[in-house]
Amino acid sequence: MTIEISEADVRAIAPNPTDVIVAGIVQHQHYLPLGMIDNELRLAHFMAQLAHESAHFRRTLEFASGAAYEGRRDLGNLQKGDGTRYRGRGLIQTTGRANYREAAADIREIDAKAPDFEAEPDELERFPWALLSAVSYWRRRNINRHADRDDVVAVTRAINGGTNGLDDRKRYLRRTKRLWMEGQRAVEGDPVLRLGDKGNGVRDLQSALIEAGFAVLVDGDFGSNTEEAAREFQQSRGLKPDGIVGPMTWAALRTPPA
Repeated sequence: MTIEISEADVRAIAPNPTDVIVAGIVQHQHYLPLGMIDNELRLAHFMAQLAHESAHFRRTLEFASGAAYEGRRDLGNLQKGDGTRYRGRGLIQTTGRANYREAAADIREIDAKAPDFEAEPDELERFPWALLSAVSYWRRRNINRHADRDDVVAVTRAINGGTNGLDDRKRYLRRTKRLWMEGQRAVEGDPVLRLGDKGNGVRDLQSALIEAGFAVLVDGDFGSNTEEAAREFQQSRGLKPDGIVGPMTWAALRTPPA
C-alpha cells in the first residue's frame, strides 16, 4: 500500500498537536516504508504509539529530567550525567546512551548525513530525526510482528518495556483504526463551510452534527445555530472553535470520540 498521512489525520488522532510535529510527520512520512510500516494495521499501531509517546503529538523531549536513568547500565548510561543527557527524545522517546548510539548507526545507513546522536543528543528532538528514530526503533525490534497480530499489549511492551499508559495507547489505537481501517478520514473535496453558506454541503454538515449529538435543523442554511453547534463540536475535540468547517473538522466528524 501507499502510506498516506494528512495533516487532518494527525489532528483527528490527538487534540491540539503542535504544528511542528504535524508538519514533521506529514512531510517525512516517506520514511515509514523503511520500517515496513506498509499496511493499514501496522500504520494504525505505529501512529497510536507515537501519539502516546509524544504526549499527544506535542513533545519530542521527555517531560522528566532523566535523572531517574542515571547509572542505568542496561541503557548504557555509564558516565556521570548520562541520565539527563540521554533522556527520552524523538517521537518514540529514545532513551539512554546505548540507544542513542544504536539509533545513529542505523539511521546513518539510511542517510549518511544523519548526526551522531550520541555526540549531539538534542538533534533527536528535530525532524526528520524525531520521526526517523521512531521508524528505526520499530524496525530494529521487529515490532511489526506484534502489530500483525493486532496485539497492542505486546507492541506496548516492545516500546515501553512494560505496559505504562496502556489504556491511553488503546484509545489512540481505536482512533487510528477508524482513520485507516474504517475509512473515517477527511475526504478530498470536502467543502470549507462557514456562516452564510447554503446548499447540500451544509445539509451534510448539519446531518453530521446531529449524529454527533448536536441539535440543529437540516435546512441547508449555515445560520447562527449551525455555527454555534460547529463551535461547540470543535471545542469538544480540541480543535480551534472558530465555527469554520474545514478538513480537520470534517475528519473529526467522521471519527467518533474514543
